[in-house]
Amino acid sequence: MCAAALARTARVTVVRERLRAHPLAWIHRAEAREIAEELRAAGRDVALVELPADDVARLPRGPLLLRLSDPVMLAATRALSAASIPYVGPGADAMARCYDKHEAWRIASAAGADCPATALAGEADAMPFPLMLKPRQGSDSIGVRLLRSGPIPRRARTDAYIAQERILGAELTIAVLHGRVGMPWRILLPEGTPYSFARKYLWRPGRVPLAEGRLAERVRELARRVADALAVDWAARIDLICETRTDRLRFLECDVAPLVGPRSAFAASLAAAGMGRAEQLELLLRRG
Repeated sequence: MCAAALARTARVTVVRERLRAHPLAWIHRAEAREIAEELRAAGRDVALVELPADDVARLPRGPLLLRLSDPVMLAATRALSAASIPYVGPGADAMARCYDKHEAWRIASAAGADCPATALAGEADAMPFPLMLKPRQGSDSIGVRLLRSGPIPRRARTDAYIAQERILGAELTIAVLHGRVGMPWRILLPEGTPYSFARKYLWRPGRVPLAEGRLAERVRELARRVADALAVDWAARIDLICETRTDRLRFLECDVAPLVGPRSAFAASLAAAGMGRAEQLELLLRRG
């Protein structure tokens, strides 16, 4: 894919997912519409279209900005790559690596990132409770559960789930865009409260820029290391936790199909690092 920014005269086609009875579809469709409106206000020629159900070759030619939820994004990037159709969004390989929580944990750990102890749920008999049970492939904390005591439910004791050490501490998030690292924000959750789907989108906690200078630099350094290890090639939001008891900074997840709208944590992180919204939009339109 081309590394140069798209020409301002090119029509940008924002691709959103089709209507379906799933909350992620509604969330990402709304964001796609918001970004299309932003780009129009910035003087861009913009079309907003739905991802075809059967054949990506039906999409219009020209710059395609994918604004899709993670599972739909994974399928779309694979289909577009297989058809040699250029687009703006995460590479299919980067998407696959980061969508698989166990694989992302393995790569980040091998690169020296401090991560919670993690195992496939079918191989986690020796892990002490409490622990977090998560779908191995999933997004937006859907299906994440805190297990205060054992055993792991029989239906989850498969390679489709991971078991992860429970960490008590400050939940942190930070944006990365084409190698540029934002400033971390702290999610204002009571310690020990899982950052569930409902809390992300229904009962949203507050968030504040991280005030501690040394910790903020540690977060930025770890985010850069994780992004490099996972070969992030477009935009990403990296989630971490700083353990209260030990002050250890742990990597949790890397979302390479994050919400990037003007009210997102991603946009706030970059803004806190001095990147205005106009520059963010220009970089978001740059292919990986």
